[in-house]
Amino acid sequence: MRVVVVGQGYVGLPLAVRAAEVGHEVVGYDVDARRIKSLAAGASFVEDVSSERIRAALDDGSYRPSDLARDCGGFDVAVVTVPTPLHEGTPDLRYIKESAATLARYLRPGATVVLESTTYPGTTEELFAPILEDGSGLKAGADFHLGYSPERIDPGNAVWGFQQTPKVVSGVDAASLASVRDFYGQLVDTTVPVRSPREAELAKLLENTFRHVNIALVNEIAMFAHHLDIDVWQAIDAASTKPFGFMKFTPGPGVGGHCLPIDPSYLSWRVQRELGQSFRFVELANDINSHMPEYVARRISDLFNQRRRSVNGSRILLLGLAYKKNTGDARESPVLRISQLLLDMGAQVRAADPHVVEDLPVDARLVRVEPVPEELAAADLVVLLTDHDGFDYERIAEYAPFVLDCRRRLTAGPTIEVL
Repeated sequence: MRVVVVGQGYVGLPLAVRAAEVGHEVVGYDVDARRIKSLAAGASFVEDVSSERIRAALDDGSYRPSDLARDCGGFDVAVVTVPTPLHEGTPDLRYIKESAATLARYLRPGATVVLESTTYPGTTEELFAPILEDGSGLKAGADFHLGYSPERIDPGNAVWGFQQTPKVVSGVDAASLASVRDFYGQLVDTTVPVRSPREAELAKLLENTFRHVNIALVNEIAMFAHHLDIDVWQAIDAASTKPFGFMKFTPGPGVGGHCLPIDPSYLSWRVQRELGQSFRFVELANDINSHMPEYVARRISDLFNQRRRSVNGSRILLLGLAYKKNTGDARESPVLRISQLLLDMGAQVRAADPHVVEDLPVDARLVRVEPVPEELAAADLVVLLTDHDGFDYERIAEYAPFVLDCRRRLTAGPTIEVL
């Protein structure tokens, strides 16, 4: 089949390459010309998809990246994996709308269109479908198949990759569900059908809201435990020995990516708009997690005060810029906010991250460095924010004069304090 994957980011690229590997003719469409040029040269920017896999798909002609809309023509299956950001607290669905308008021009009877982008329940049928229908003159269900299948990409997860992770699938009618399930059944080990796109859309938001709320819970407990002189990490370890009724979540400097800072707010927005009610769990979790960078900055300031020093003029080395270990994904990373707070306090801030290679929207005063012994030793404080396996933790403990460990990767001691 001819498959078009709209969006070649952290979600679309693994899908496109996997579809190519199982024998489909795949066009990876993205409006980012620079990204397309890089992919056409066989260079991957996603840890889950090696450059070797991309080059193999390019060489045998099964995968073709393009920034030309006309290359979407003639598709049998089209999957939309574009971003769905928030704009002033309101879902920004412009990329979904633009994708639907593009695909509508090339939509043929019998084709299948699937939305994967995270969004509020009702988007597929109330927003996505009408644009496809208006632009093509075809009717969803009657003339073409339409469904929703939420992405479940976990960047850097070596166990649960795209193929191994069960895929929730849905359709606007029985025939659409069958077509969507058949397509993904060729790509993944397990498909999980649900009644309609609304259930699939809600399932995605439920997954992310569950994590968001529980991370907020342990973050707030960690703040209280610090003031009560309780080792929250030992308490979490102890609670984790219970073989039932408990799931381990750990504190951190904040949340990043798309799933936690943004996705739960889609559900909160929908509930408020349709029911006129507040989703209090999401709003509370947003408040706690979004203020963790400020809490980390306060802890840093307190550490300097305890040593009769000032943040102003001090040299601080941040280890990690990505929001998640072993990935180069810095979307919505709390580290960016932490670095800005420290810079505004007058610190000389340097940062090291072996995975983040792209330019980031950071203050020009932030200096990128390598975590070599000289950098570690020259810092007044080293702050571990992202616990990449690639960091040399023995070296950090040996050379850093003082460390604030926000991930509990190091052993606490006289020169190491844990969040």
